[in-house]
Amino acid sequence: MLAAPVLLLLLLVAFPPSSGAQLPGHGQAKDVPIATNGQPFPWDRMRLPKTISPFHYDLTIHPNLTTLHFTGVVRIQLDVHEDTSIIILHAKQMQISNVLLLAPEGVRPLQVLEYPRFHQLALLSDSVLTKGRRYEVQLRFAANLSDSFHGFYKSSYRTSSGEVRVMASTQFEATFARGAFPCFDEPAFKAKFTIRIIREPRHITISNMPKVKTVELPSGLLEDHFDTTVKMSTYLVAYIVSDFLSVSKTTRHGVQISVYAVAEKINQTAFALDAAVELLDFYEDYFDIPYPLPKQDLAAIPDFQSGAMENWGLTTYRETGLLFDPDKSSASDKLGITKVIAHELAHQWFGNLVTMEWWNDLWLNEGFAKFMEFISLDITYPELQVDDVFLGKCFEAMEVDSLSSSHPVSTPVENPTQIQEMFDDVSYDKGACILNMLRDFLTPEAFEIGIIRYLKRYSYQNTVNSHLWENDLDEGRMKHKEFCSKRDLQSGASKWYSGDELDVRAIMDTWTLQEGFPLVTVEVRGREVRLSQERYLKTDDYSLTEGFLWQIPLTYMTSASNTIHRFLLKTKTDVLYLPEEVDWVKFNVDMSGYYMVHYAGDGWNSIIKLLQHNHTALSSNDRASLIHNVFQLVSTEKVRLDTALELSLYLSRETEIMAVTQGFGELVPLYKLMEKRDMAALENQMKDYIVDLFRGLIDRQEWTDSGSVSERMLRSYLLLFGCVRNYAPCVTKATQLFNSWRDSDGTMSLPVDITMAVFVIGARTPEGWDFLFEKYRHSMQMSVKSRMKTAMAVSPLQDKLQWCQSLHGEVMKTQDLPDVIVSVSKNPRGYKLAWDFFRANWHTLIKKFDLGSSTVSYMVTGVTNQYSTREMLDEVRGFFSSLTEESGSEMRCIRQSYETIEDNIRWMDTNLPLLQAWLDKLKKLEASP
Repeated sequence: MLAAPVLLLLLLVAFPPSSGAQLPGHGQAKDVPIATNGQPFPWDRMRLPKTISPFHYDLTIHPNLTTLHFTGVVRIQLDVHEDTSIIILHAKQMQISNVLLLAPEGVRPLQVLEYPRFHQLALLSDSVLTKGRRYEVQLRFAANLSDSFHGFYKSSYRTSSGEVRVMASTQFEATFARGAFPCFDEPAFKAKFTIRIIREPRHITISNMPKVKTVELPSGLLEDHFDTTVKMSTYLVAYIVSDFLSVSKTTRHGVQISVYAVAEKINQTAFALDAAVELLDFYEDYFDIPYPLPKQDLAAIPDFQSGAMENWGLTTYRETGLLFDPDKSSASDKLGITKVIAHELAHQWFGNLVTMEWWNDLWLNEGFAKFMEFISLDITYPELQVDDVFLGKCFEAMEVDSLSSSHPVSTPVENPTQIQEMFDDVSYDKGACILNMLRDFLTPEAFEIGIIRYLKRYSYQNTVNSHLWENDLDEGRMKHKEFCSKRDLQSGASKWYSGDELDVRAIMDTWTLQEGFPLVTVEVRGREVRLSQERYLKTDDYSLTEGFLWQIPLTYMTSASNTIHRFLLKTKTDVLYLPEEVDWVKFNVDMSGYYMVHYAGDGWNSIIKLLQHNHTALSSNDRASLIHNVFQLVSTEKVRLDTALELSLYLSRETEIMAVTQGFGELVPLYKLMEKRDMAALENQMKDYIVDLFRGLIDRQEWTDSGSVSERMLRSYLLLFGCVRNYAPCVTKATQLFNSWRDSDGTMSLPVDITMAVFVIGARTPEGWDFLFEKYRHSMQMSVKSRMKTAMAVSPLQDKLQWCQSLHGEVMKTQDLPDVIVSVSKNPRGYKLAWDFFRANWHTLIKKFDLGSSTVSYMVTGVTNQYSTREMLDEVRGFFSSLTEESGSEMRCIRQSYETIEDNIRWMDTNLPLLQAWLDKLKKLEASP
C-alpha cells in the first residue's frame, strides 16, 4: 500500500508544472477529496481528466440469473496525452480486484483508490506513463444486478402458465455504464468494444454487434464472442441475456433487422420489423451515409423505464413501444410505435455517429431525433398523418418554457442528477420545434444539405452547439440566397433575405443559448403593422422578462392574399407596411415558428369574426395555434378570459383533430382546477359548456374502426370524453358494449378505437373493475393492458384506486406505476390518495426511477399541477423543502411545480368571477327566443 507521502509525489508527477494543471486542493487541505481507505484522492472534479483516453475495451461479463450477481474482467487500451502516473476512470457500486498495468516492460499491479461521491477510481502507478505511448490496464469486478431500470439490471416476465422468468438487460444512458463495468463514462471518450458474455445454454445473448462464435467452457457454460464495435461512447454499449425469440428481415442496403421479444409475444413483432426495415432504408438514403453496422436489433424489454434507447445496433424498447397486434392495437398505438422506432433509428446517425461533446448539448441528439420522427414518417408513412401531432410537441415545450425555472436548450450541467434533468421537453420538443423553424427558414433543401454536411464532417466524433451553425450550414446559406430571389416578397419581407444580414449562428444562438420563447405583439393600423417582442412568462414578476431578444423568422398571411410573407424581426420593435388595408392578419403561419402572437387593438376581434364565419380560411394548425395562444395570454392578462371563451365558441363547427384536441387542451384544465376545490356548481357549468360545444361532433362518431388515422384518433378522444363527462348517449352505448364483452368472458371483439371509452365505463362498478383486473392480469396484448390500466386508475371507486398504487410489481409492472400515480392524481376521487402515496414512498420512487430522471419529473409535475390553493401550495412546499439535496430538493421539476401552482392560484383569483359571468350570460342568451 502506498503511504501518503508517496501519493503526494504521484500527484506531482501526474500534474507536472509544464502541463498547467493544478494540484487539486493545494494549499486547501480541507478540500482534498478522501478515498474510501482514508487516503487523499488525487482528483477533485466531477469530469475526468483528459491526460488519458481509452481506444479499446475488451470486456467479458458473466451474469448469474439465479443469484442476480455478475462478475467480469475488462482490459482497456489507453492513449497517454500527458506524462502521468494516475489513471482516473469511473466505477459505481462494484468490487474491484486484480488491477494490473500491462506495459511493454511487463505486468505490474496498480494501487486502487475509490471515491464513491463522484463514482471514480484512481489507479496509481509507481512509474510514469509516458506521453505518446499506449498502455493497457486490466480490472476484475463484481456487482449485483441492479434492481432499478439502469445499469446492468434484472428484468422478469410471467408466462401465461404463471411461471416467472428472469433476464438481464442494460440501460447505460446517461451515466450508468460505470455501474456495469469500469470505464471512462463520458460521451467524448469514444472507443471500440469487444464483448464476450458467459451464459447458461438455456439463454441467448445479444449485443451491439453480431455474434462471431460461441465457445463451450469446461463448466458447461457457453461464452458468446461478439464482433468489435465501431468507435462509440460508453452510454451506447448494450447487451441482453434472455430466452427471447426473434424474427428477421434484410433491408435494401443489406442490413439484417431483427426484432426480439418473449416467446408468447413474438407474434406481435411483424409491424415493428417492417417499420424498422422501411425507416433504416429511408435514413440511409436521406443522410447519404451508409448505416455502418451489419445488423440492427430491436428488443422489447418487459421492464423498461423510458420509452426506448438508441444503443448502436441494439435498440431497446418498452413492450408497448414495439409490440403491435393488428386486431387489438389502435391507430394511436400504430402511430406511437412507428414514431418511437423512427426516433431511435434516427439516433444511429444523430447521437451515435455524431455525438455531443457533453450533456449540456443533449439537444443535438434528442432534438434532432424527435424532429426526424416527423420528417421520416411524413415520407415513409404518409397515412399516419404525423403532421397532425407535431404541433402538440411545441405546445408541450412551451408549457415548460413559459416558467422562469426553464433552461436554455444548451445549458451547463455537471452532476448525474443535472444530466438526467436534461432529458426533458426542452431538449426533445423545443429542440425539434426550433429545428422545424430553421428548416422552414432555410428551405427544406438547404437544411438537408447542411445537416448531411454536418454528419459527414463529424462522423465518429463529438460536437458542440456551435459546430452545427459554424460551417455546415454555409452551403445551406448559399442555397438560401439562391432561393430567396425566386420568392415573391413584398416590402419589408425582403429584409429576411438580405444576404449580408443572414447569419444562421447569430439567429440560432438566440434560440439555443437563452431560455424561454418570445411573444410577438402585432398591432395593425391601416397599412401599418407594428411589431414588438418580449419574453412570454407566466409570472407576476415582470423584471424576469427583461433582457431577452430573439431573431425571429416571422411568417404572416392576410385576408388579401394566401401568399406567405416573411420577415426577420431582429429588434425589440419594428414596423411592416402592407400593400393595402386588410380585414385580418395571421402571424406564425401553420405555427412553423416557436413563438406566440398577441393581436393587440382590435386584432383578436378580427380573428374571432373570421373563425365564426369562415374558419376554414385558416389551416387547422393555424386554428389550433390561435386557440393555444389566446388562452395562454389569459394567464399573463394580455387577453381577457371572455375574449378567449368567445373565440372557443367557433369550436362547435370544428372537425379537425389538431384544433379539436387543442380546444379540449385549453378548456378541460379549467374544470380540472375546480375539481380540487369545493365549487361543484361552476365546475358542472363548465363541464356542460364543453359537452355542448362538441355535442354535434360526438354525435357524429361511429363506434367502429373506420376512417383515417387522424379520424380514428379523434373518435377515440371524443367518445372517451363523452363517457368521462357522463354524456348520456355515450354512456348508454359504452355500458351496452361492456356488458356484452363481459358476458362473452372478454372473447367478443370490440372495435379497438372505442375500447378505452368502454373500459372506463366498465370500471365504474366493482364487478366491472374486478373483471377488467382479471383480464389485465392474464392479457398478453400490451396495448390492451395499457388501456385497461388507465381505465382502472380513473375509476371513481376509492378502494380500487388504493390497490392501483402498489410498489410490489406482482400484477402491474413497477415501470407502469408513474402513469398510474399521475392518472389517480387527476381523478377527483383519487388525487388525495395519489399525493399521500407519492409522499410516503418518495425515497423508494427516486431510488427505483433515479433522481433527476424524466420519470421522477413527470410524477412531480403530474401529481401537483392541478392544485390551485394556497393551502396546497404550502403543503407541497412543506414536503419538498423537507428533502435534502441527495433526496431531490434541488431538482428543477420542484421549482416548476411551485411556479405552476402559483400560476393556477393567480388564474383562479383573477378569472373565476369572469368565467361565472360569461357562462351565466351564455345561458341567458341560449334561453332567450
